[in-house]
Amino acid sequence: MPDRTRHHLRANAPVVFWLLAVVVVAIAHRWIPDQRWLLVHLLLLGAVTNAIGVWSSHFTDALLRHRPASRRWQMVRAVALNVGVAVTVTGVVAGIWPLVLAGAIVVGAAVAAHGTALALRARRALSSRFAATIRYYVVASWLLPVGAGLGALMARGPADEWQARLQVAHVAVNLLGFVGLTVLGTLMTLWPTMLRTRIDPDGEAASRRALWLLAGSVVLIGVGAVAGSRWLVLAGLVGHLVGIAWIGAPMARVTRTKAPTSMPTLSVLAGMCWLVFGLVQLIVIVARTPDWAELATAVDAVAVPFAAGFAAQVLIGAMTYLVPVVLGGGPAVLRVTMTAVERGAGWRLAVANAGLVLGVAPVPSLVLVAASFAVLIGLGSFLPLLVAAVVTNRRARSAARTPRATGPVAPVPHRYRNQAVAGLAALALAVAAAVAADPAAVGAGAGAGAGADGTGQTTTVVVEAADMRFTPDVIDVPAGNRLVIEVHNGDATQVHDLVLDNGMSSGRLDPGESATVDVGVVGRSLDAWCSVIGHRQMGMVLAIQVTGGATDATGDADTDGAAGHDGHDMTGAAGATGAGAAADLDPGATPAPGWEAPDAVVPAIPAGTTHEYTFTVGEAQTEVAPGVTQTLWTFDGTAPGPTLHGRIGDTFVITLVNDGTIGHSIDLHAGALAPDEPMRTIAPGESLTYTFTATRSGIWMYHCATMPMSAHIANGMFGAVIIDPPDLAPVDREYLLIQSEYYLGEQGGEVDTAKIAAGEADLVVFNGYANAYDFAPLEAVVGERVRIWVLAAGPNRGISFHVVGGQFDTVFAEGAYLLTPDGTTGGGAQTLALGAAQGGFVELVMPEAGRYPVVNHVMSDAERGAHGVLEVTAP
Repeated sequence: MPDRTRHHLRANAPVVFWLLAVVVVAIAHRWIPDQRWLLVHLLLLGAVTNAIGVWSSHFTDALLRHRPASRRWQMVRAVALNVGVAVTVTGVVAGIWPLVLAGAIVVGAAVAAHGTALALRARRALSSRFAATIRYYVVASWLLPVGAGLGALMARGPADEWQARLQVAHVAVNLLGFVGLTVLGTLMTLWPTMLRTRIDPDGEAASRRALWLLAGSVVLIGVGAVAGSRWLVLAGLVGHLVGIAWIGAPMARVTRTKAPTSMPTLSVLAGMCWLVFGLVQLIVIVARTPDWAELATAVDAVAVPFAAGFAAQVLIGAMTYLVPVVLGGGPAVLRVTMTAVERGAGWRLAVANAGLVLGVAPVPSLVLVAASFAVLIGLGSFLPLLVAAVVTNRRARSAARTPRATGPVAPVPHRYRNQAVAGLAALALAVAAAVAADPAAVGAGAGAGAGADGTGQTTTVVVEAADMRFTPDVIDVPAGNRLVIEVHNGDATQVHDLVLDNGMSSGRLDPGESATVDVGVVGRSLDAWCSVIGHRQMGMVLAIQVTGGATDATGDADTDGAAGHDGHDMTGAAGATGAGAAADLDPGATPAPGWEAPDAVVPAIPAGTTHEYTFTVGEAQTEVAPGVTQTLWTFDGTAPGPTLHGRIGDTFVITLVNDGTIGHSIDLHAGALAPDEPMRTIAPGESLTYTFTATRSGIWMYHCATMPMSAHIANGMFGAVIIDPPDLAPVDREYLLIQSEYYLGEQGGEVDTAKIAAGEADLVVFNGYANAYDFAPLEAVVGERVRIWVLAAGPNRGISFHVVGGQFDTVFAEGAYLLTPDGTTGGGAQTLALGAAQGGFVELVMPEAGRYPVVNHVMSDAERGAHGVLEVTAP
C-alpha cells in the first residue's frame, strides 16, 4: 500500500472514531448525561475538526503542488487535538471545569498551530491561483481558539444573560467561522471537481473578496453578542448571508452547467441548503427575540440543522468523494471503491433530510423520536459503507486480474429516485406508527370520519388489484366504523396502488406485494383508484360507501372538501388539475442555446444478417417544445426509440430490460409471431428477449403493448423498423419522420390520459419535438433525389404528408408502390395518406433552391407542431 494511502487511513481514523462515538451516544442517549451537548460536540469538535485538519492540509499541498518531506508535526498536532477533545469532553460530562479549560487550550493551540503551519507553507511556496482557499483555512483556524475560549467560559457557569450572549458568540465563531469558512473556501475548487466540470472563471476572485466579508461578519456577531448588542449580531448574520451568496454565485453557475447527481455532490448540496436555512432561521430569531435568554434557547435549537444538516452532510459528501481517490489503485479500483461507498445513496439522503425536516418542525414527541432515528440511520450508515470501501479497495488492489465494478460508478438518477421513494415510504410508515401510538397529539379523527361518532368497531376488507380491476370494487362500511383496507397486487406483471380522495395511499405495489391502508373512522363516502397512469381510466376505481348514518353514498353531507376530490387524481392529468404544461406553449418561442434537433437521417443497415440490440426502458424528463418538458417513458433514453434498419431475411434479436418503475413491454410489427411470450408485460427489474425474422418490407412501428396502450405510446414508447424493399435504389438523402402526439400533463409530469380519451392533443410532432425541423431544417441540394420515410405512430392520429412546393414521383405505402417514376402514367402525388400505425416513403427531386415546408396537411396538426423545413441549396 502506498505511503499516501497509509497516511490518510491513519489520519482519518480519529474522524471515524468520533463519528462512531456520535452513533453510540445517539443510541444510548437515555442513559448518558449531557447527551445533546455530546452529540453536537462529538460531531463538530471531534469528527469535523479532525477532518478539517486532515483535508485542509491535503488541499493546501495539492494547490501549492507541495509534497511534504515529513508529516511528523502534522501527526503531533493531530494527537494534541484529539487529546484536547477527549479532555474537554471528560471535563464537561464530569463537571470538572479545569479539565474543560485545559482541553479548550490544547484544542485551540493545536488548531491555531495548524493554521500557522499552512500560512508558512503558503508563504514559502510559489504563488497559486487558488491561494484564497488557503487563506480561508488560516483565518478559520485562528478563529477556533476564540470559539474554544468562549465555550470554556460558558462551562464556568456565568450569569444567565452572560451565558446566553456567550452561547450566541460561541455558535457564530465555531460554526459560521471555523467550520463555515473552511467549507466555503474548499468548495470553491472541490465543488466543480466533484461535478467533473470547470471552475467558474469568477470563482477565485469572488472567494477572495468574500473572505473578508464572511470573516468580518463572524467577528461582528461575536463582538455584538459579547457586548449585548442584538442589532450588531443581526447585522453580522445578514452580512454573512450576503457573503455566502457572493461566494455561492460562481458555485451556482457551475451547478447550472453540470447538475449534481452523485452521492457526494447531492450530500454537499443538501448540507449547503441547511447552512442557508439555519442562517436565515437565526436572522429571524434575532430580529424577533429581544430577550437574550430566549435568544440563547432558540439558537440552541438551530444547532440541529447546522450540525447534522450542514456539517455532517458536507463531511460525509466530501469524504465519500475523497476517500476512494486517496486510497488509489487506478481507475478500475477507484470504480469499485466508489461503488461500495455510494451504495444506497438515494434512500440515505432522503431519509436523513426528511428526518431533519421533521426534527425542526413542530411535531409530537414520538414523531420526533422517529425523525431522530431516521437521521441517525441515514447519516450513520456512512460508517459501515466507509469500512466496506476500504476493504473493497484492498481486495481489488491485491486481485491478480483487473477488478470489475459491482455497480455503476456514474450516478444513476432514476435509481437514486427509486431509493429515495423507498426511504421516504419507510419514514412515512414510522411516522404513521408514531402518530398511531399517540393520535391525540395530532388531533386525529378529523379526516374520513368528519362528522361521525366512532362506534369502536373495525371493518377490515381485503381488496385484490388485478386485470385492471379492484375486487371488490365497492366497500360498504357502517358510519363511524374504523376501516382497514388490505390491498394485494394480484397481477403477475403490473404495478398498482390504491389512492383515496382524502390523500391516503397504499404506495406502489409490485406484483405479489401487499399493503394495509388504515382509513380511520369513516363518516363520509370516499372514492379510490389506482394512480398508475391510465389505470383509473381503464376501470381501476373503488367506491367506499357509508351505510346506516347521516351521510349516504352520494356524499351530500360532505363538509371537508370531498366534493372536489377529482383534483386528487395522481395520474398526472392536467385536465383534472388545470392547464398544466399546455399553458406554457408559446408559438413564438425558440429552443435554448445548445439545443440539438432529433437526428432524422436514416441509419445505415448494419453488417451481417443478424442484428442484436438491447432496449432499456427508463424514465427521462425531456423537452418536447421550447420551454415545455414531460417525463417520458423511453426505449433506450429517447422518444421515439432507436430506429432499426435491415433487409428481408434479416434476423433481429431485441433484449428488453425494464429499468422503469411500472410494467412495460414491446410489440414489433415487423415480426409475425404469437404475442403471448415476446410481447408480455415485464415488471420493473425484469428482462426478456424478442427474436423475429423480417419477411416483408416496409416501415413498421414498434411500441409498448402494456395497457393502457394509448398512454404508453403517447408518453414516448414507440419507434420504427425499416425493412428495405428488394432492389431499393440508392438516393442522395434519406430521412425518417415519425409523427406522434403529446397530451401534456403538468410541467415535467407525465401524459394526461383524460386528454387521450378525448382526443385532445396539445402537440403533434415529428421525431418527438414540436417544429424541430423549423429550427434545424433538413438539408438537400438541387437535383438530388430525396427519400423521406414517414410513420404515423399515433396513438390516435394519422397523417397526410406533404412537401410544400414539391411533387412526389415515388410513393410507397404499407408494403406496396402506389407510384413509381417509370414514366408510364406521367402522374405524381401531392400527399402520402397514412392512418395511425401506418407507414411508407416518398421520393422527390427539388428543381430549385429554397425552403420547402414539410407538413401534415391536416393543417390543425401542422399548427400543433407537425411542421418542418427541407432547405434546398444550389449545387
